[in-house]
Amino acid sequence: MVATTQSLEELCINAIRFLAIDAVEKAKSGHPGLPMGAAPMAFVLWDRFLRFNPKNPKWFDRDRFVLSAGHGCMLQYALMYLTGYDTVSLEDIKQFRQWESQTPGHPENFITEGVEVTTGPLGQGICNAVGLAMAEAHLAARFNKPNCKIVDHYTYAILGDGCNMEGISGEACSLAGHLGLGKLIALYDDNHISIDGSTDLAFTEDVGKRFEAYGWQVLHVENGNTDLPAIEQAIATAKAENDKPTLIKVTTTIGYGSPNKANSHDVHGAALGADEVQATRENLGWSHPPFEIPEDVLSHFREAVDRGASAETEWSQLWVRYQSEYAEDAAVLGGMMQGKLPEGWDKALPTYTPDDKADATRNQSGATLNAIAGVLPGLIGGSADLAPSNKTLLKGFGDFQKGQYENRNLRFGVREHGMGAICNGIALHGPELIPYGATFLVFTDYMRGAIRLSALSHAGVIWVMTHDSVGLGEDGPTHQPVEHVASLRVIPQLTVMRPADGNETSAAYKVAVENRKVPTLLALSRQKLPNLAGSSIEKAVKGGYVLSDSDGTPELILIGTGSEVSLCVEAAEQLRASGIQVRVVSLPSWELFDAQDEAYRESVLPKAVTKRVAVEAGSSFGWYRYVGAEGAVIGVDEFGASAPGDLVMEKYGFTVERVLKTAKAVLS
Repeated sequence: MVATTQSLEELCINAIRFLAIDAVEKAKSGHPGLPMGAAPMAFVLWDRFLRFNPKNPKWFDRDRFVLSAGHGCMLQYALMYLTGYDTVSLEDIKQFRQWESQTPGHPENFITEGVEVTTGPLGQGICNAVGLAMAEAHLAARFNKPNCKIVDHYTYAILGDGCNMEGISGEACSLAGHLGLGKLIALYDDNHISIDGSTDLAFTEDVGKRFEAYGWQVLHVENGNTDLPAIEQAIATAKAENDKPTLIKVTTTIGYGSPNKANSHDVHGAALGADEVQATRENLGWSHPPFEIPEDVLSHFREAVDRGASAETEWSQLWVRYQSEYAEDAAVLGGMMQGKLPEGWDKALPTYTPDDKADATRNQSGATLNAIAGVLPGLIGGSADLAPSNKTLLKGFGDFQKGQYENRNLRFGVREHGMGAICNGIALHGPELIPYGATFLVFTDYMRGAIRLSALSHAGVIWVMTHDSVGLGEDGPTHQPVEHVASLRVIPQLTVMRPADGNETSAAYKVAVENRKVPTLLALSRQKLPNLAGSSIEKAVKGGYVLSDSDGTPELILIGTGSEVSLCVEAAEQLRASGIQVRVVSLPSWELFDAQDEAYRESVLPKAVTKRVAVEAGSSFGWYRYVGAEGAVIGVDEFGASAPGDLVMEKYGFTVERVLKTAKAVLS
């Protein structure tokens, strides 16, 4: 297969391959096989279809590209360098996988500008792509005019066998087919190799038929190694299909060009080695030293700079006309594109007094969502088939369905993990939309990977989790969360809030909406809770505050979250009646409280007061950071039980009597 005379296209494809080979070889770490095999399809896509501006990676109406098979990230870094992104230089390519590099081991949107979403955990990326396509469809349906398509871009993804094996991809792709997302195009790198070896070891299904059953158009390029016209025709055919997403199965050879390692798992996740790199150079006729790109190749790739500038200029002219002809819609869309929240939006947040009736915080959450939906044009979201229980339905805003993309209620079905990754994609489409996703708190187990990635990716999704403790009752231990709040608190860059009443619930939404780079998770009760004297939005946004206090210096501090704060209040009243100086602290968010300055934290939890009791209907894990060695925690460190919720709470010790007994033991 020694190459002699090569076309410019072949040289461009080999340039992608050898940047990947050389970067992985220098790092002695990485995945060269996918870039070597997928280079032809990626070249055709980026060279002939993908609409982007390398000099303005955040241009609003650009096409979105997702490398779902994120282990092959050198494919994307090579393309970004070659096409002229300032964020990926040749020096960055040489620093692949090194400390503080702009080219980390998987595509990271928060490190490398121009990378749309963080991928690597397989299956997440294609689901992010579904979210990106849903965001485009929604904005287009709301703002496009017959003579002015101000939102008009495609979402492309390259995924591999691993993505198709992961269950999460099935969840999201099933929904994408149901929704008929015609501007979503996925290229499937069908190379039949995974880490263990041939995919025949574990994966022999007909992927195309599965996607057809999902409602996708399925195309097949039988020779993805060299048949560029077939790849080009397949993408053109995909773009011509308006009513279905398209999967293009592109059969390739992993590690194409490597004489001894191609079509084997040896080339999947390890450097080729110096001898095989040289043999591959000879085999593909690539005589250039490492990291050297021929001038004609680089010049061809860099034509993307002028194409991108021209495409953005054309759109900018359209935007000027749109602003003139549709000023009202332009004002709304313009604000959304800039991520601006309407002035005074938070005045729509409900407030409560102790005279207001007791209610479940899930109900107060639903009231809050509906109160702010009218003033936040970007708010969009839904539940994993639990809207009546999660109270997440936006009244009067319709269901987002095929042909009704302008509506704002997303129906995810029983697809928690897919929902999570889709919401991340919606959030990372840009600042225009504020997505929320909901289920029972216990089912964060099903979507933890997506929640972690929302935090890692700086995607400000609002996670609405209800039925937050053993207090949900009869459904029993399978549905009663115990360790979940504690486990979620350990995820960096995730704000967890467990509100105690209506004011704290409103505060949670204020925090969530205003922090667009940090996801917020609300843990909400099923049972009714009283609205507390002393609570307020202003106090709760600090994460912790003094809810009630004695006149003198406190001898004891009772700390609670969620449904247990009211127990602390009642116990404090009885303790004060017996002459004990007691402070009650509501601590809805550890993360927000810990972010306050030391003076504020000391004003709430003075170090001198060492007698403390924390009360939370969940795992006691982590609470001793706040109560110290002389304190105590009333928690749940075993699975729950099936019975009426009030009885379960009583049996697990969430009573005023238990708080009093524990407090007296600590004081003694």
